[in-house]
Amino acid sequence: MKSVIHRVVLFVSLVLLSACSPKFDWRDARSNDAPYTILMPGKPLSDSKDLQLEGISLKMSMLAGEAGGISFAVGSTRAEDAGKAGQIMEAMKKGMINNIQGTPETTKTTAPDTVEVRGKLRNGQPIMMVGRFLIRGPWVYQIVMLGQEKDMKQEVTDTFMTSFKTH
Repeated sequence: MKSVIHRVVLFVSLVLLSACSPKFDWRDARSNDAPYTILMPGKPLSDSKDLQLEGISLKMSMLAGEAGGISFAVGSTRAEDAGKAGQIMEAMKKGMINNIQGTPETTKTTAPDTVEVRGKLRNGQPIMMVGRFLIRGPWVYQIVMLGQEKDMKQEVTDTFMTSFKTH
């Protein structure tokens, strides 16, 4: 009888553990290039490239990952001329919105300075972007989620957006 009970307990435990496998395996992520941390789903990839935004040359570093049909990314750049940080931030925002042919709306996220944009990809597929565009000292950041609206759950958005911290 004791053996049967142990098997039942083991079976129920295995079923419960398999049901709890997270779609979003949130991990603390850090940039090697900019002073911030954020929770990212899984292990993010990093990249950097030289860009021209509104006539300003800059190097943008990206940390990005994907989970649950959503792309998560943080872009960062150091404004060499602090007076141009606002222009860089607005160019980042405008570029992201234009990329999805979108229109900004207000959002329900708990993170401040967040914009929600509904648009479409080049193939016409509807897409939603939730983004924050921030200046912290000489650093300019874009924190962005892209996915189909049905996948963009409020708790996922809040976890990602509110976890961003500079140091």
